[in-house]
Amino acid sequence: MANWMSKTGLAAAAAALLLTTSCGGGAQQNAAPRHDFSIGWSIYAGWMPWPYAQKAGIVKKWADKYGVKINFVQVNDYVESVNQFNAGKLDGVTVTNMDALTIPAAGGKDTSAIILGDYSDGNDGVVLKNASSLADIKGRTVYLVELSVSHYLLARALSTAGLQLSDVKTVNTSDADIVGAFANSATNAAVTWNPQLTELAKMPNAKLVFDSHQVPAEILDLLAIDTATLKANPNLGKALAGIWYETITLMQRKDAAGAAARAEMAKMAGSSPQAFDAQLTTTHFYATPQNAVAALKSPALADTMIKVRDFSFSKGLFGTGAKSADAVGISLPGKTLGNPNNVKLRFDPSFMEQAAAGKL
Repeated sequence: MANWMSKTGLAAAAAALLLTTSCGGGAQQNAAPRHDFSIGWSIYAGWMPWPYAQKAGIVKKWADKYGVKINFVQVNDYVESVNQFNAGKLDGVTVTNMDALTIPAAGGKDTSAIILGDYSDGNDGVVLKNASSLADIKGRTVYLVELSVSHYLLARALSTAGLQLSDVKTVNTSDADIVGAFANSATNAAVTWNPQLTELAKMPNAKLVFDSHQVPAEILDLLAIDTATLKANPNLGKALAGIWYETITLMQRKDAAGAAARAEMAKMAGSSPQAFDAQLTTTHFYATPQNAVAALKSPALADTMIKVRDFSFSKGLFGTGAKSADAVGISLPGKTLGNPNNVKLRFDPSFMEQAAAGKL
């Protein structure tokens, strides 16, 4: 989902913005009530319901109900979509929990995660050539998108084998290039996500030795909205929750209508229905708003975000102005991690709660 040069620029911008907000109090301009909104998305199985909903008329249905207009905009490079959100060119974006923290939030942009869609349950993994287990990774050069969720997954994988990041070398590789890089006979280790992960695992002598199924509910897929925009326009959040749960309900149906919806999502993702359905088996959707709210309020979320923020801080992703992993405040239901005076990432269950109560 990422381009290395974009990620580097984002990290630098985030550091600069964090220093600004740390010195100046981090005040964010108040947003005004509006009518039109743009949400960025990139290709990933867990996010395909959004563009499908736009094509199927579900977006218009809910937007009309709440008197707004919502346009879902495809951005071919994942990190560029988050970059555009960070720059204010998009009002919301599909994003992982780690990248929501390390890019907009660490950069000083107050960001609200309002839809907890799914977690990677095998969609991210470590692939080795000529290996019998993860332990064989020691001393190898690993190709991956550095400072992304792939880097986080590598660190978690190594910890399960009694190894550290210092036991391997890493090479920055964009998601667009990683399949070609792994096809090179000199490359024998990589970390990536689907659909690239499936292609790597098919290569001669390749073996999937660790995947996100072994660290469940740590790589979370979210819809994040600019907090000031959301506060000024709560009907945007209501419409988005309505769109999501109607679409998720449809795509999980076992009848012809559900199959047709998934087939269209596959087509929009450049995949076959069979390959897309295979990716869905390694994507754990929170199928109902009740399930999503329960996950958001679980103590496990705090544990996950502590792991994620500690890793992010250790890699310098909070900027040079950050003195500890507590520098960026993270608001969870009933709890705040880190600096309560610098809360920049909020897990907001309110719109999912309205969906759960049938009040949309």
